[in-house]
Amino acid sequence: MNASLAVPASPPHTLSRLLVMLFAFCCGAIVANIYYAQPVVGLIAADLHLSAGSAGLIVSLTQIGYALGLLFLVPLADLVENRKLMIFTSLVAAVSLLLAGLSQQGGVFLALSLLIGFSSVAVQMLIPLAAHMAPEHSRGRVVGSIMGGLLLGILLARPLSSLVAGHFGWRIMFMGAALVMLGIIALLSLLIPRRLPEHRASYTQLMGSLLTLLRRYPLLRQRSLYQALMFAAFSLFWTAVPIELMQAHGLSQSQIAVFALVGAIGAIAAPIAGRLADAGHTRRASQVAMALAPLAMLIGVSQPGASLWGLALTGILLDFAVQMNMVLGQREVYALDPASRGRLNALYMTSIFLGGALGSALAGMLYQSFAWSGIALAGAVLPALALLLFATKR
Repeated sequence: MNASLAVPASPPHTLSRLLVMLFAFCCGAIVANIYYAQPVVGLIAADLHLSAGSAGLIVSLTQIGYALGLLFLVPLADLVENRKLMIFTSLVAAVSLLLAGLSQQGGVFLALSLLIGFSSVAVQMLIPLAAHMAPEHSRGRVVGSIMGGLLLGILLARPLSSLVAGHFGWRIMFMGAALVMLGIIALLSLLIPRRLPEHRASYTQLMGSLLTLLRRYPLLRQRSLYQALMFAAFSLFWTAVPIELMQAHGLSQSQIAVFALVGAIGAIAAPIAGRLADAGHTRRASQVAMALAPLAMLIGVSQPGASLWGLALTGILLDFAVQMNMVLGQREVYALDPASRGRLNALYMTSIFLGGALGSALAGMLYQSFAWSGIALAGAVLPALALLLFATKR
């Protein structure tokens, strides 16, 4: 089967700096949807009379929905007109967020959580579109800048949700997010250029080609594994650190929200990584990123490292390393087959979020059994394994 099921119907457009900033903003605003519920699960559960076990499903279902969207919706970017696809998925996300904010039953909210995650994947269609539009010599810089916006959305969603819910209630956060999505839809409609791939396959053939791509490109498999291990450490840290801050340092919900802002500093890694990749330093920069992540986590093993300053330093360095490696990997993956960037991105990002789900699942168990030192050691082992695997490849 030919993996190149769709090709660009027109040459790449020129990406202005304003359009790059727009792409970055849209990515951050859309990806934030899957993190708004995380810091306010307790408030939602109490309001909707959910048990502790059911409340834990809120975050899990959102992440599962996002993974399903990555796998089943994002590949469509290689088959149907991109702008129309992004507008449709964003509209579904807006409606889902609004209904979640109005819901009165726990079961309905859980179902909507799955749908919010599933429909918030337009961000992973925007990034390949930007890569298609950018010239080769600046593609890394463009992707890096947009990924910086995505990481800011991930890191700022939690503190924003905590602050809004603390002052106005959790429902206002979801309703406000729905309004933001309507604004995103307007921006996509007015400013994002159309891209119509040539229709050369059915959806079934398109999905079948995912396995073909995975078999064909060893680099795709390798980069997906490296970043999955890195993102597992990222999720492990950011899932466990609010518990550590509350139990060991006595921080309130608002104070934890402020602490989460320190991680946003790591977003500067994205444009740096893009420029390094454009200059031909991908391998060396990857080594630095994969070495920095375990070192950042090992800070927490010592007593000073478990202090507020130590935890903040770990968060900044870890976010920097994870973001850098993600952008470096994306640039290499996108270069494999320009006509298949939607599917390549779907495979790459699905692997990453599976790693993130693993890290989140391990966090509670490790913290309960081994406290923060267990989190720090496990978080160091995961990226160290990625570095070891990377060192064995030419």
